[in-house]
This record gives sequence, structure tokens and C-alpha cells, in this order.
Amino acid sequence: MIQDIEPSKLTNTWRPDMHPEADSPVCMIRSGCIAVRRGDLSGTRDAAHAQLPDPDVSLPLYRDCNPAAGYIYLFSIDDTPWFLAEEAPDLLPDGFLYESVRALRRADAAPKSFVFGAVTALQLARWYRDNRFCGTCGSRTRLSHTERAIVCPKCGRIIYPRIIPAVIVGVTDGDRLLHTRYVRSRKLPYYALVAGFTEIGETLEQTVAREVMEETGLRVKNIRYFASQPWGVVDDLLAGFYCDVDGDTTIRLERSELSEAVWIERKKIVGQPNDFSLTNHMMMTFRDGKEPR
Repeated sequence: MIQDIEPSKLTNTWRPDMHPEADSPVCMIRSGCIAVRRGDLSGTRDAAHAQLPDPDVSLPLYRDCNPAAGYIYLFSIDDTPWFLAEEAPDLLPDGFLYESVRALRRADAAPKSFVFGAVTALQLARWYRDNRFCGTCGSRTRLSHTERAIVCPKCGRIIYPRIIPAVIVGVTDGDRLLHTRYVRSRKLPYYALVAGFTEIGETLEQTVAREVMEETGLRVKNIRYFASQPWGVVDDLLAGFYCDVDGDTTIRLERSELSEAVWIERKKIVGQPNDFSLTNHMMMTFRDGKEPR
């Protein structure tokens, strides 16, 4: 999965004492895209860029950026700290362009550690952007000096990064696994699993049963937890579950959500083009007969 970046390691401890140095990589984020250089467009590389996970995909360095823009420490990958530019410029350093994080994930265009860093940086960038003013009293907020939080100096409100619970569901019928294709991603050449967000007052297990019923008309039983995946591209914490179909296996699609849903036999499961997603991990686990019973 995307967070499995061994031997690299993400360290997300809040470090207010960290400040960018000349060779520090900087995340410039605009409209859900991050500034990257893909390939050696200039014909030369230096030792500073080689600190990043892959020499062919890199972030701008602080020495190439406007020092007056303001920079926030995000996290470190191995011994390399990543920083966020508070204001993303229209004019990027030579050789860089704004790239969709979704595109980086789908195209397998960068090493997993780099893509995971980019996804996590995007989450934090949205959180910083959306909480510049207090939602309670409207005052300008500031960063906490003691933890990763945003505080309102007027009313005292403390705002932590938002993480939205969601589920990925592997619905099984003996040696068959339910595969789906969502309307919004129907042009993708691979299947997904049933998924959805947890609602207020609802347990994760209740979310599983509700989402499967709403999207496919199937009742389920024997709901069992499998694994989780931190912070997806929509600020979600994904919890993966398997469950068994309960009774009738006839699929009744919710056409506004799904364009297709089919039962596929274990030995015929293909999966997705890379191992970044919890969805693919669950498909392959079922294919290999290793799902929890």
C-alpha cells in the first residue's frame, strides 16, 4: 500500500524549530496539484536533488524559491525534511510544473515514498489553507507553538488536522469477490471495491452494511476488519473490511454511484496496475486465499 515505503520512513513529529535550508525540498501546491520535475529536463543534477527518493522526480529546493513566501515544516522522509510554501507561485523554477497527485499515483510516475509524501503534503496544505480564519468567531488564526494545531487567539478554539473515516469493502460469495466500477471513474481500465464514508452516529461496521446495501442491494454478514490506510486523497482514513453476502446474490445497482458491479472468481482476479491502494491489497489478498475468515 502507499504508506508501505520501507526501507524509507515517514516521521511526522511536529517540529516548530525546523526551518528550511538551501537544499530543503519545498512543496508548492496549487489547486490540488504539486510542483514537480519529472526527468532530468536540464541535463544536469546535483547532490541536493539526489537526497530525494528518486533522482528523476523531485521537488523544488528552498534555494530556488522566494524566501519571503513563508514556509512550514511538514514532516521528514528518512533524514530529509519537507516544507510547505504558504503561497504557491504562478511562476515556477525552471523545469517544474504543477502535477496532479492523483496522476502521480495512477501513472506510477514516481517512487512510492515520494508519492506518499506528496499525498500527505496535499492533505496538510488543504488543512492549513482552510483554517486561516476561525470557524467559531471569524478571527485570524495562528499556528500552535506546541503541537500540530491551529489556534484562535481570540476565542481559544484549537483545530487539529481533519481525518475522515471511510471504508473499503470486500464482499465475498464463496470463491467470488464483488468488483465495482464507480461512475466517476468508469473510464479507468480496472475495477474497485465498494467504498464509502462513515456518517455521524455510525460505526464502521454499520457503514459497511449500509454502503453495500445502498450501492448494490446486497445484504451482508460476518463483517471482519482487515487493514487500514492513512490519509487518502480526500483526507480519509480508510478501514478495510471483508464480509459475506447474506442470502440473495442478485446485484441491484445504485446507478448514480456505480456503473458496474460483477462477481469475479478468485483465480480470475487481476487487480490494479500498482500496489499503492488498500483496494488492490484486498483484491490480491482474496485472490491468494489469505483473507480473514
